[in-house]
Amino acid sequence: MSAPTAPAAPQPPSAAAKRPRATPLRAHLACARMEFRTALTYRTAYLSSFAMMLLQIWLLTVVWRALYDGRTEVDGLSLATMTAYATLTTLQYQLVSPWRSSPIDQRVREGKVAIDLLRPVGFPGQMLAGQLGWASSAVPVLLVALPFALLIGAGQAPASTAAGFAYPVALLGALLVNQLLGLLLGMVSFWTLEVTGALMAYRFIAQFFSGALVPLWFMPGPVRLAAEWLPFQATAYTPAAVYLGQIEGSGIAVALGVQLAWIAALGALSALVWSRARRRVMSQGG
Repeated sequence: MSAPTAPAAPQPPSAAAKRPRATPLRAHLACARMEFRTALTYRTAYLSSFAMMLLQIWLLTVVWRALYDGRTEVDGLSLATMTAYATLTTLQYQLVSPWRSSPIDQRVREGKVAIDLLRPVGFPGQMLAGQLGWASSAVPVLLVALPFALLIGAGQAPASTAAGFAYPVALLGALLVNQLLGLLLGMVSFWTLEVTGALMAYRFIAQFFSGALVPLWFMPGPVRLAAEWLPFQATAYTPAAVYLGQIEGSGIAVALGVQLAWIAALGALSALVWSRARRRVMSQGG
């Protein structure tokens, strides 16, 4: 008769078992953190963009003071409001529209898209999270640059309590609209491989029609109508106009609704473009 066998000793959990299970949220946050750290490594470009930001605030302030030519108001708008608008739009545009819009074209040229497609989260989600991480790297230096920007330009308190609460929502909407536009522009590289020329043209058109240089209320009728029908005004003019009280009352809800509509439309368009781009990658890669 054989002796009874002793029960097997419990095995220690493996390292893989100890590791927390990946979730889509954690995966996207990891992409954002990676791009945040990458942005901080480009110190020269990173810091020079803020030097140009302060220079732009100073130049816009000088131009508006010259245009007002000693007058306190033009069309019911004071010089203080205009210089505050120029300062605010330049600061927030640095956040919502960083100097690198999307990493997609670089990843396409270097063939790293194949690695991205093997990850457990969708490619557009990875790129959008990375873009948001890159944009968030502007926050620390914006906080440092804010006193100098206010010294060079001008600042104002929110026009009302409603404006103070609505402005962060409008700024978040501006960030999402702009990042979805950057995502669409980046995905063009699946057909062209290079988007540098398109990016330069896009930046010029977007900055003008967004109201970052000239507010929509000073644009000629046809130009203003075109700007109101394009998504760019949601990225600069809307949050600044809400903050300064140029959009108030029920107009705030309408402006935020327009931003939300553009987010939905651009998100759907991004999904459509990606469905075509993915087929192109699969046909080229076999």
